[in-house]
Amino acid sequence: MAVTMADITKLRKMTGAGMMDCKNALTQANNDFDEAVKIIREKGKAVAAKRSDREASEGCVLVKVDGNFGAIIALKCETDFVANNADFVKLTQDILDAAVANRCKTLDEVKALKLGDRTVAEAVTDRSGITGEKMELDGYNVLEGEGISTYNHMNKNFLCTMCLLNKSGFEEAGHEVALQIAAMNPVAVDEASVPQSVKDNELSVAIQKTKDEQVQKAVEAALKKAGYNLYIAENEDHLNEGIMKKMITEEQADDIRRIKKEVAEQKAASLPEQMIQNIANGRMAKFFKDVCLLKQEYNKDAKLTVAEYLQKFDKDLTVVDFKRFNLRAE
Repeated sequence: MAVTMADITKLRKMTGAGMMDCKNALTQANNDFDEAVKIIREKGKAVAAKRSDREASEGCVLVKVDGNFGAIIALKCETDFVANNADFVKLTQDILDAAVANRCKTLDEVKALKLGDRTVAEAVTDRSGITGEKMELDGYNVLEGEGISTYNHMNKNFLCTMCLLNKSGFEEAGHEVALQIAAMNPVAVDEASVPQSVKDNELSVAIQKTKDEQVQKAVEAALKKAGYNLYIAENEDHLNEGIMKKMITEEQADDIRRIKKEVAEQKAASLPEQMIQNIANGRMAKFFKDVCLLKQEYNKDAKLTVAEYLQKFDKDLTVVDFKRFNLRAE
């Protein structure tokens, strides 16, 4: 029996597959619709397995709030052509709607949900077979509370944020903070929320950077006093360049090396510990101002921190938590 356009259209509505895929599946299945659906789904599994090592760096990120529950989810794919396809965006929205309706807390719970007669995980695999691209769910984040606000950056579906205020009824403030989160990418609400491991690492880096700077200043001062050009003395390549251009002699190059070594060792051994700690603490304060949401400069008024901006609405208004997901590298 010949495959008709009506049959192809019917199967396409059932599966979302392309016209040629539907025609081929119906032909292979001798117009048995159940078998044709199975063929298309098996193709999806094969494509997913074949492309499992490919990078899915494009996709669709959506955010939704229902009452006191909000969620962000990302459905990733390989190209922006697929990411912008209406059916792909609809699948992402359907998955998010189901996740929010069922108050899913984890990505595994989302994948196990039913979309029609298929699980979410199976629906994603099916779609992979239709597009021929690797697809994967990622970036599932949730917030629970009465004061959730959301933001989808430029409505482009690649960067979404949520923030939870400690009080409801402040939609304008919540929206502005959600926008701030998108623009400034904080890592924590406040200093107390920064993981201790991150604090320890940043302090270690700050101390070492401070020591290196103090040593470098002493070395440069000694080189200047000895009458040497700092550019030539900067590294071995510059020393060799200076020798080649007859700007310095081999003996002067050796003297530069000696000064750098001796002064660096002497300065490193005599650095005042309290001074180093004080400078490092200043660096840490700058770090917390950069990465802690409430300490950041408010994006629309640098005279205010985000905490001060919120206090303009209510003296006790603050941020409890936030979530952010971006497909783009930052």
